[in-house]
Amino acid sequence: MNLTDRPRRLRTDGIRGLVSETSLAATDLIAPVFVDATTDERLPIESMPGHERVPVSDAVARVEEVLETGVEAVMLFGIPESKDERGSRAWAENGVVQEATRRVTRETDAYVITDVCLCEYTSHGHCGVVEDRAESDPTLTVKNDETLDLLAKTAVSHAEAGADMVAPSSMTDGMVGAIRDALDDAGHDAVPIMSYAAKYESAFYGPFRDAADGAPAFGDRRHYQMDPANAREAMREVELDVEQGADVLMVKPALAYLDIVRAVRESFDHPVAAYNVSGEYAMIHAASEKGWLDLEAAAHESLLAMKRAGADLILTYFAEDIADAL
Repeated sequence: MNLTDRPRRLRTDGIRGLVSETSLAATDLIAPVFVDATTDERLPIESMPGHERVPVSDAVARVEEVLETGVEAVMLFGIPESKDERGSRAWAENGVVQEATRRVTRETDAYVITDVCLCEYTSHGHCGVVEDRAESDPTLTVKNDETLDLLAKTAVSHAEAGADMVAPSSMTDGMVGAIRDALDDAGHDAVPIMSYAAKYESAFYGPFRDAADGAPAFGDRRHYQMDPANAREAMREVELDVEQGADVLMVKPALAYLDIVRAVRESFDHPVAAYNVSGEYAMIHAASEKGWLDLEAAAHESLLAMKRAGADLILTYFAEDIADAL
């Protein structure tokens, strides 16, 4: 008997799909949608081909486009009409995400997740209230506990507008507990939290900061986002979020952190999400434009790798294209 050839018997057409260990479905995917309160028309995002900022008036139409592909969930990101040091438009009743959420939940069947952070809303672009003299002293960072109150107010305002799930992304210590308490106290105990439980200070976020107009005006975010060198720390961060009431655990970015996705999957019973971030999307597009990669094949393989590593959900800018192709 020739044992060498035996594995190849299951790689032929017909049987190959039947024995495939990992599958990808449109219902695994979440599509990001950028809603811009400063414009009356769709604005292409140059660094993210195929994506646009849409005005509030066009949010429903944009989400309907997503739903037509079979993707059932969207995450709303907002660009407000004005900014200040505390990011007060983030929790305004008539804020951009709040208004878009009301319209989308009223007029579509989409499952609406909202990004809960302050960086798009603050004049300085940091994810919270900054320490005094932070602009001139790089050792200073955000005021953690003061920021918690604002994140909690923002999450409640999203729930009041009809959000199905809130997704805090600031990596502020204690954010899940503060948001869970605030949601419960406001009567929104049924609204789940998808926490960015392991969010790294990554070089792959560049295009998103263009899309959401959220780049820091000074300094960086390494004081509150995780060091890319650390894996064990991620497990501590995730465990804290679980203890505080997180319902879904997000790892961000995805491709360069599949070991973290796998570790979270093996250590916790919660659903695991992976964020296929803007830089990962942009670099595949750029290579495709050069003729170096097949865009659809590379995107599909990337998302399949995230599922194989243990992700139950994938937030990706490829959502519509891949769902259409499945």
